Amino acid sequence: MDLEGYAAYLIQNEKDDAQFKLKEKIIEFKKIRSKESESKIEAEADILAAAVLEETKSALFVKGDIFEYQKSGASMGEFGIGSRGAGDFYVHEKIGKVIGKTTAVLDSSNMDDSGVVALENDSNGSNDSAPADYLVVTIDGMHSRLSAFPFLSGFHVAKAALRDIYVMGAKPAAMLSDIHVADDGDAAMIFDHLAGISAVSELSGIPLVTGSTLRIGGDMVIGERMTGGVGAVGTVNAEGLTARNKAKPRDLILMTEGTGGGTVTTAAIYSGYEKAEVVVEKTLNIDFLIAVQALLDSKEKLHTKIHVMTDVTNGGVRGDAYEISKEAGVRLVFDDSALTQCVEPTVFEMFQKLEIDFRGVSIDSLLVICPSEIVEAVIQTVNGAGVKMYVVGRVEEKQSGMVDTALVVDGVEKEFKPMFREAAYTPIKKVIGERAPPEFEEMKKGIDAAADAAIEKKNRIVKRIQSRK
Repeated sequence: MDLEGYAAYLIQNEKDDAQFKLKEKIIEFKKIRSKESESKIEAEADILAAAVLEETKSALFVKGDIFEYQKSGASMGEFGIGSRGAGDFYVHEKIGKVIGKTTAVLDSSNMDDSGVVALENDSNGSNDSAPADYLVVTIDGMHSRLSAFPFLSGFHVAKAALRDIYVMGAKPAAMLSDIHVADDGDAAMIFDHLAGISAVSELSGIPLVTGSTLRIGGDMVIGERMTGGVGAVGTVNAEGLTARNKAKPRDLILMTEGTGGGTVTTAAIYSGYEKAEVVVEKTLNIDFLIAVQALLDSKEKLHTKIHVMTDVTNGGVRGDAYEISKEAGVRLVFDDSALTQCVEPTVFEMFQKLEIDFRGVSIDSLLVICPSEIVEAVIQTVNGAGVKMYVVGRVEEKQSGMVDTALVVDGVEKEFKPMFREAAYTPIKKVIGERAPPEFEEMKKGIDAAADAAIEKKNRIVKRIQSRK
């Protein structure tokens, strides 16, 4: 319960009984866990409500350039932000523009899994003494629906962060965590979450070295919600760096068998699936990390010959196909019958029974794009590490009049593009649906204007600060 948000609503809508309404909400939440008498809870709630209203009013009426921002008119939910579809991809492109072009080798404008910066050479211009050419950095947020399952949220977000380092052809060196628990959350949630992250750390040999632990919104948020993220850093030499913009015509597309991570776990739990425990158990592995490590350790140095590695997460394979096609300027064609082999049978059975389109959700599969002459070696290396891998498609030159991403079903080629949201995998997501709202194009204009205003504000404030020197 966001007390500040509710208080702001009451103030802005001129509710005369704002303090009473806020007090009632506080009592409703606090009575569930508090051991105090009802009269004491009510007295404390009244004092807290008055303080919340006082602080909220102060914040609401602060005006000025540095305090205000241009509204887009589109909410996170309405525009599908975080839902791994067309709206989300659109906003991420804008994020790259707001940040601007940096000195990095790869940054947010590249829509890749991680950022990459060059490590400095020694004073003689030689790189012999440097352990690697590039530093690779990433951050992943835990699945928002796994708040009540701290170990699982920690395990899967840690695995996601390491995936993003590995798919750049890099070797992870360390992880860091950030945990936020609401005011009424049990302190043990922190330990259980860290245990999940540490389990991946011990299995992979990548240390968790630092982190932060805070409350969500301090005293302004009551309840037990938890959120957070895991970051990771790694290193790679120039010859081994892989990125989505390196896919080339005549390359083949390969994928490993995926068991899923946070998304599959969430689908199993919140859909009430009868085999939820069995499915979630299947997700507890580091097969993805093992597969990439095998490629990095191969005698042939296969990772230096691979053009693209990515994890099938953001909106599923259809989302990754869209991003790779756009970044590399190529056409991707997938064989649907081959894709079905890339989902672990127990997980695939759940997708079928719950009518979830596996092509549009994260399945924790490694996707590799490489020249045909090394395909057999890549598959044998990954299979030798105990992970199944299949050829699922090909890369072509873009052609006028043909879709950029295609799916071949029973010999017929169909357009294969992201929906407005990722495939619905819980009951509430099925209610909300996957289609874009009718006013989507109009909302885009508001998003564009807000992004432009943020860029202009950034430039203005930077110049103001620089002028003080």
